[in-house]
Amino acid sequence: MRPYAPSPAVRARQLAADLGLVAWLVLWVVVARTVHGAVLALAEPGRAVEDLGAAVAGSMSSAAEAAEDVPLVGDELAAPFAALGSAGGSVGGAGQGAQDAVGTLATVLAVVLVALPVGWALLRWLPWRLRWWRAAGAARRLATTDPGLLAARALATAPLSRLAALPPGTADAWRDGDPAATRALAAVELERLGLPGWG
Repeated sequence: MRPYAPSPAVRARQLAADLGLVAWLVLWVVVARTVHGAVLALAEPGRAVEDLGAAVAGSMSSAAEAAEDVPLVGDELAAPFAALGSAGGSVGGAGQGAQDAVGTLATVLAVVLVALPVGWALLRWLPWRLRWWRAAGAARRLATTDPGLLAARALATAPLSRLAALPPGTADAWRDGDPAATRALAAVELERLGLPGWG
């Protein structure tokens, strides 16, 4: 079965809804990417702390190696520099941890910014499209097997203005079993679904 109605008016509404959904998705992906980039900018201080920690660790390690070369007291003299180097490494690790936390936050925010609004739109769009698809399939079958049911549906749900446009006495003729009246009413229901009716 085709995903779109043959009727240009109904098909145009379906295409507009589908394109609207795609535009909505693209909009929120762009918003999510922008927010992701903005949040990642918050990781810059963490990078600076990591670089500072690495620089301190490297300098103190070099100083400890130089202090070890001092005769007799080299090991005692190198110990504070080694401790400072270890502290610098811890500071660098904290900076890396801050960057990781900001990266995780940026990713989670981006996913939420896409998933919630697009999920909301899909929950509205998908049932509407599936309802039409099922109704159109059932109407096509009924048009050949039992057009009287389509006629009854049209009488129950069609806009009054559309029913008033039918020839006078159509409902009475349908109740009397007139095939032409049945086809005319069934065509109203098929037209509502955007399906071709009888000529």
